[in-house]
Amino acid sequence: MGSNTAVRRLDLGYFVRPAAEAGGSRARVEPVLAYLVRDGRGVILFDTGIGVADPGTEAYYRPRRRGLREALSAAGVGLEEVSLVVNCHLHFDHCGGNPLLPGTPILVQEAQLAAARRGGHTVEGLVDFPGAVYEELAGEAEIRPGVWIITTPGHTPGHQSLVLRRGDGSVVLAGQAHDLASEFASDQSARRAALEGAEQPLPGFPRWLDRLADFDPRRVLFAHDCSVWEPPDGGRGGPG
Repeated sequence: MGSNTAVRRLDLGYFVRPAAEAGGSRARVEPVLAYLVRDGRGVILFDTGIGVADPGTEAYYRPRRRGLREALSAAGVGLEEVSLVVNCHLHFDHCGGNPLLPGTPILVQEAQLAAARRGGHTVEGLVDFPGAVYEELAGEAEIRPGVWIITTPGHTPGHQSLVLRRGDGSVVLAGQAHDLASEFASDQSARRAALEGAEQPLPGFPRWLDRLADFDPRRVLFAHDCSVWEPPDGGRGGPG
C-alpha cells in the first residue's frame, strides 16, 4: 500500500438493532459505514450501504439511509469513478448500493454468493440486478499489489475483509467480522492469552485471527461501529 493510497469512511445511514439481537435489555442504533480506497489504480468501494427490504424487515430494523451517490459526491468521487466493489457479505445493509454500479466488478466469496442466491438470506433484487458482474473468490487473494482480501467467516460463512498493507503495518476493513471494535479487542486478547500460555479455561476466538496477524494490523475499522481498534502498544507508527 503506497503512500498515495487514501482510505475514507462513508456514512451511509443507520439502523436500530433490536435488544434481542444487541445482546442486552436495550436496542442499539448502529451506523452503516462503507469505505473508499483510492490509489493509483483507481477507486475501490468496500460495501455500498442499505438497500430497500420488505416491509417486515424495514419495520424491524427501522433504517435511515444516506444515498451512496450523495456520500461519494461529498468525498469528491462520482459513481463512474468506482472501478471495483468489495462486499464483506451480501446482507441488504452492505450491498444496497450495488445496483447503482452496473458493469462494475463485485468481488465476493463464492460461498457468500451461493448463499445469497439460495433465498432467504438477503434481498434478492440487490444480488442479481441488471448489469451485475461478479468475480467469485474461493479464499484469500491479492487483488492489487498490497491489497488483500482475506476470509473472515462467522457472521456469514462467506464473510471477507479487505487488508491494505503498508510499511508501518496494515489497515484492515473488517466489515461485520465483529459488530463492535470492543468485541474484536476481546477476541484479540483471548488469542494473546492463549499464545502466551495462560491457564485454561480461556474464551475461544476466530481462527482467522491467526492469519490476520501475519499482516501486522495497526488499525481495524468496522461496518457498524465508528470506533477503531489499534494494538495496545500503539504500533510502530501513528494512525494511517
